[in-house]
Amino acid sequence: MEQTGHRMDLSPITETSYLTAQNVRQYRAIMRLFFREYEKMRFQLYKEDVLELLRRQEEFADYTMAQLAQDLDALVGWKNLTPIQDPRKVYTIADYKNKQYRYTMSEYAVEIERLTARLENLFLESGNLSTNLFKRLADNLEEAELVDRQKGKEINEWWNNLQEDFKRLNQNYQDYLREFYSGRAEKLLKSVEFIVHKDRFIAYLKEFVQEMQFHASRIAGIIKRKESIIESSLLEKVVESEMEIPRTLSDGEGNRAEDIREQVYGKWESLKGWFLPKDGRECESGKVLAITNDIIRGIIQNAALIVQLQNWGVSRKEDYRNMARMFLNCETMEDAHKLSAHLFGIQQIEHFKIRDERETDSVNQSVYEEPASEVLLKPHTRAYKEKKDRTGFSDKSLEKLSQRTRYLKQIENERAEMMKYIRDGKLEVSEMKEMVPESVRLTLLRWISQAGLSPSGRGRTEYGQEFVLKKGEGSCVLKCQDGDLTLPKYTLWFSES
Repeated sequence: MEQTGHRMDLSPITETSYLTAQNVRQYRAIMRLFFREYEKMRFQLYKEDVLELLRRQEEFADYTMAQLAQDLDALVGWKNLTPIQDPRKVYTIADYKNKQYRYTMSEYAVEIERLTARLENLFLESGNLSTNLFKRLADNLEEAELVDRQKGKEINEWWNNLQEDFKRLNQNYQDYLREFYSGRAEKLLKSVEFIVHKDRFIAYLKEFVQEMQFHASRIAGIIKRKESIIESSLLEKVVESEMEIPRTLSDGEGNRAEDIREQVYGKWESLKGWFLPKDGRECESGKVLAITNDIIRGIIQNAALIVQLQNWGVSRKEDYRNMARMFLNCETMEDAHKLSAHLFGIQQIEHFKIRDERETDSVNQSVYEEPASEVLLKPHTRAYKEKKDRTGFSDKSLEKLSQRTRYLKQIENERAEMMKYIRDGKLEVSEMKEMVPESVRLTLLRWISQAGLSPSGRGRTEYGQEFVLKKGEGSCVLKCQDGDLTLPKYTLWFSES
């Protein structure tokens, strides 16, 4: 039977507005409270009940009735809550004007809260690859002829069990295999820690592949045998059984039969397409097997790569020595070429470049025609240190004596140079008319600085002489070999030693 076309409703869903509204925390708290009470079969709540339950949460301890009324009105406007006036509580005209309402969740709101609750626990739930659902599907399909002779209620129960098992099977394998394609799982599969769990995962996936291959082929055979009776008679009886269930009136009541028929036949085609190929396309079970085998292959490749990376750090010194001995035992170059091809192979060729000068620039000359060159190899370890030549210490006493003599002579020359400026126990900077060397200028400034830092204005030369620094009026110019220096008219008075 061909499926009838169904118009898609793409209008905005106002019932989801509270999930992104400005006061989202208040709205979500109220709707989650209604949903929990709904699961306890308490479908209708008064404002007072809602306020009492909200105030039990620390975040809403100061929540007022006025705020609640405003939030409830917003949720009613979005069609999440339906107000029902309670005539039993109306005793006065004032009560009637205040409109004592009970509030109940709309069908959309119930499904939205179920979805949000499931999203919150999405990462806590994990799929599995149990094959029990295959067995149950096969058993239910085998009973198609027996069910076809039963009444509507039994037919509806059989159909719901069949679809529930198929739905769980589809979701379980999708949830489980989806984890292997996430970024977090890809990083884990390439980690060293995963090697410990590798065998357990591979065994689990291989067992699922074997079981699925057996059960998928069995179910495919059952569907082929039962296809005629299911599609010619049983599916229409399923539609009739669904129509017999009383439901609340809705805007689409006139198209209800066609909608149910479309859903029933669509679900059957999905189940059949899971196990049987159609229009040259591979069935879904075949795709699941291919994906599972691909995951197993990826796990094995990652584990091999990790082990190879770990082995790279192992010393192969003894292997290299054996290879060298084998090459030395080769009698001809042809034998060495064969051994090289066997040991290294085309996949592991490495090209080395050296900076030694060649005898010729010809590109046609083989490397075996070039003269041999030596390359110094150094270990790539932190503990390695180059050997140092151990030599004795040379005798440099004469060189030291010569340096000491020159230094003492220099000091004596500088002392004599300074002493000639001291006359009658004093040194007047303004009287130093001739050009003085750099050493005199540095020594003079050092003496002035030393005395200037002393509270008493006293200082001592490096020759043991004590002096007092006096500053006269005005300034003078000291002519030096490296330039002229302007400074106050200082006088250094030396005491008699």
